[in-house]
Amino acid sequence: MLEPTLVYDDDCGFCTWWADYFDERTDLRIVGFSDLPDHPELRERLPEYYEECSHLVTETRVYSCGASIEEALRRYDSGGPVAETLGFLRNFEDYARIREWGYRQVADNRDKWGQLLSKTPPARQQSDDER
Repeated sequence: MLEPTLVYDDDCGFCTWWADYFDERTDLRIVGFSDLPDHPELRERLPEYYEECSHLVTETRVYSCGASIEEALRRYDSGGPVAETLGFLRNFEDYARIREWGYRQVADNRDKWGQLLSKTPPARQQSDDER
């Protein structure tokens, strides 16, 4: 059985901040792109161009890009106001398109967002340790 897993860019400080946020507040397993060779069962479930965004992989589904963050937020706040708001928004035809547009706006500007929210990425910690 596959444990629900958030797969993210572990060479990005902003992405690492969010991964740690979800790691501390949910039951999601967190796996960085650089660790995927150690998880072939997970890698085979991801889309071909998986490095374009984050993914939340469950036993039955793969949520990608904005949907992965939405699902992580839903799990963080199961039954709370965030989950209720997401459920409400899903009733609107344009919601998924707007969610993905928003995800892309943030993802394409990670360097700027990283000036506000950032942690040293694991991939960089490893390279620093090798020096």
